[in-house]
Amino acid sequence: MTLTGWSDVRTRLKRLAAAPDADGVFGSSDHEWELEPPLRPGDLGEIEAQLQVRLPGEYRSFLLEAGRGGAGPAYGLFPVRRSDGGWQWAGDGADLTDLDTLRQPFPHVEAFNPADGLPARPDEADYDSEEEFSEAEEAYWERRDAVLLKPEHSIGLLYLCHLGCALREALVVTGPARGQMWADDRADGGGFRPLHDDDGTPLRFARWYRRWLEAAEGTVSPDLRA
Repeated sequence: MTLTGWSDVRTRLKRLAAAPDADGVFGSSDHEWELEPPLRPGDLGEIEAQLQVRLPGEYRSFLLEAGRGGAGPAYGLFPVRRSDGGWQWAGDGADLTDLDTLRQPFPHVEAFNPADGLPARPDEADYDSEEEFSEAEEAYWERRDAVLLKPEHSIGLLYLCHLGCALREALVVTGPARGQMWADDRADGGGFRPLHDDDGTPLRFARWYRRWLEAAEGTVSPDLRA
């Protein structure tokens, strides 16, 4: 797909919104199949000047041609909006993006779990009292969270989507995996992992978005597939 291939998206979203079973698509009641207006080139220039980094091309073209956010995977694509302090992304988990360090490279190319190597969770059978076990378990979770939630794990990631249950997906903006989509599964006991298409190809933004669009059309009615 070319970087300027978004002209069909709004038409397809309108068809989905009009379909009788459209509310059966997960998350559609939140985004309601609506995209916010596209960015103007000057707006995008301001954003990239603020971030001190150029956004990956497929996402840039989406912002300029399709919309700045809204209808998209799960509960929708986090929109980028102007605020008193500059531009920022909005949504449940959008604040996981550290805009001040987004220009720094995300160093990973393979899945990793920051919790690997931590001691095992306490076993109640190893303690003489419920109070001792509770104290040990509390200490375990505090230590685990301190490691797992360090902001440096997500440097270079732009969070774009909330899947529910604090599971989120993000676009790699800098580093060797630039342009790829990754999952943040820390809330489910996992770590970070690259997303792949059915053939094993790493998912980039355009395919990630269009795969969702195709799946939504297939869920509502195979006849809606473009």
